[in-house]
Amino acid sequence: MKMIPRTAAPDSRKEGTMNDNKLTILYERLSHEDGRENESLSIEHQKEYLEEYATRNGFTNLVHRTDDGWSGTRWDRPGFLQIMEDIERGNVGQILIKDMSRLGRDHLRVGLFLEQLRERGVRLIAVAEGIDTAKGEDDFMPFRNIFAEWHARDTSRKIRAIFGARTAAGKHVTGALPYGYLHDPDDRQKWILDEEAAPVVKRIFQGVIEGKPIARIAEELTAEQILTPAAHWRAIGERVSMGAAGADPYKWATATLIQILKKEEYMGWTVLNKTATESYKSKKREATPQENRLIFKDTHPAIIDEETWNVVQRLRETKRVRERIGGEPNPLTGVLYCADCGEKMYHKQGSTGRPDQPHHEYVCSSYRHYSRSCTCHYIRVSVVESLVLEAIRRVSGYVRENEAEFIERVREKSSLQQEAAVKESRKKLSKATRRREEISGLIKKLYETYATGKIPENHFSELLTGYDNEQKTLDGEIERLQAEIDRYNTDSVRADKFIELVKRHTEFTEFSASLLNEFVEKIIVHEATKVNGVREQEVEIYLNFIGKFDLPEQEEQPEEPPVRKSKKKRRHEMTEEQRAALRERDKVRYARKVAAQKAAEEAQRAAILKGTAYEIRPQEAGAAHAAI
Repeated sequence: MKMIPRTAAPDSRKEGTMNDNKLTILYERLSHEDGRENESLSIEHQKEYLEEYATRNGFTNLVHRTDDGWSGTRWDRPGFLQIMEDIERGNVGQILIKDMSRLGRDHLRVGLFLEQLRERGVRLIAVAEGIDTAKGEDDFMPFRNIFAEWHARDTSRKIRAIFGARTAAGKHVTGALPYGYLHDPDDRQKWILDEEAAPVVKRIFQGVIEGKPIARIAEELTAEQILTPAAHWRAIGERVSMGAAGADPYKWATATLIQILKKEEYMGWTVLNKTATESYKSKKREATPQENRLIFKDTHPAIIDEETWNVVQRLRETKRVRERIGGEPNPLTGVLYCADCGEKMYHKQGSTGRPDQPHHEYVCSSYRHYSRSCTCHYIRVSVVESLVLEAIRRVSGYVRENEAEFIERVREKSSLQQEAAVKESRKKLSKATRRREEISGLIKKLYETYATGKIPENHFSELLTGYDNEQKTLDGEIERLQAEIDRYNTDSVRADKFIELVKRHTEFTEFSASLLNEFVEKIIVHEATKVNGVREQEVEIYLNFIGKFDLPEQEEQPEEPPVRKSKKKRRHEMTEEQRAALRERDKVRYARKVAAQKAAEEAQRAAILKGTAYEIRPQEAGAAHAAI
């Protein structure tokens, strides 16, 4: 509530006096809850009531200030703020209200406002309760204000109980609709598909699957003159609570697309209790924790299947930066992970000084940030793309030829894989949770130590910052691990879904972002090793729906190793005497090579000096050869 400066003012509150040159403000307020309970509190009734009293008692310069639909627990009401501005300008002589509850339902704030009126010399009259500050203070006024606040609290509690019962039964408590749905004309609790908007929603999700940035999807929708959600609802006559009326109806914002991509309702779910207020005095709504939300599945037609929605959320969690070459983020970013430290792989691209071989590879992000907590795990983009395409081809071919066997193999293997992954995630979650609790205790002890003056302020600030940063990191890790565990608990292996996915594609000719996002969940890259001088590297590809799938080994005759054409023995195949003789031969050959080089150098020098005072005589040349 705005504070008014304390200035001296003539007291116009004495009984029977009024300032005819100043305004007489008639203030009316009605909340939605008051309107439900008592029809006599209507705005029209309050205006008539106050006007009749003001006219009968000779008040002039009447001005109405009204707040219709505003709760008494809120102090940012437009009409009330206008009164505050009028008082600050010194234009108000008296304020008339029907009763004290119209002023507000917070006894502390009401008491502060009354003190401000007293200091500014403004008279307050609550007509129905017989309160007039010009006649002296009313001893029961504080109790009336407390009762008004209790009434607001009790009303809020009743409304919350009603809404809670409705949400527990799976019923909507607001008329808000996600873009892509309409109210059923026969039952507004039911949603039906909006045949015009639903394809746009599918297109937005598919654009993310194809690796398009959200900004580009927005640009495409704008260029094609597709109405925004607010403009679409206006066009079909639905109530709109968002978007300015004069805004460009075809200008899509990235924020709009982000909100669409977040909505679980597109899977056919009803999601309730998504936001809540901290107190009946606050109207600011905050997002509720995921575990407090009520979810009812298959309550209306789905626009997006559950797996597509999950893939899109996974893609959105990864920040993809635009590369200098080509200007587009690489679709593999966020899919490749280091096998040793678990961090995401970093896409390295740029010039190497050789135009024919630019940087276009992935390395471990821990190594790239020079923490040296991990090794490089270098792998070229072209290699990953080839491996992914080949894996999809091979598994898809196997599925087409051995569908029943494929389903059986997936079901047998999945339970073991999921059990091991969940066990590891739970172990990490337990460790992170314990460490977070330890940090909370350390922070408490740190405050106690600082309060007793045992450590200086600079040390306290440094330690507190470090603990806060570690705690934030742990919070993110705990949330991620819990999400993984929840996903394992709710997801089952869906071999049939993978079969449907394979049947939607007739051939796999080239790698694409859409193919990657549809088929691949993640790729684990191991560090490369060298075996007999040959670089080898293990890459694990986890496919959507089925995870890591190893094809059965084909019973083929192993290929014979190629026969060496050379008859020379390798050094490790020789005896010690043979190796010693070979070393002596190499020494002789090296000495002859050095002598030949020196002879050539002398011949070149003699040719240069021939015919000069420094010409080399034959005997000198012979001596030089003898020396050699």
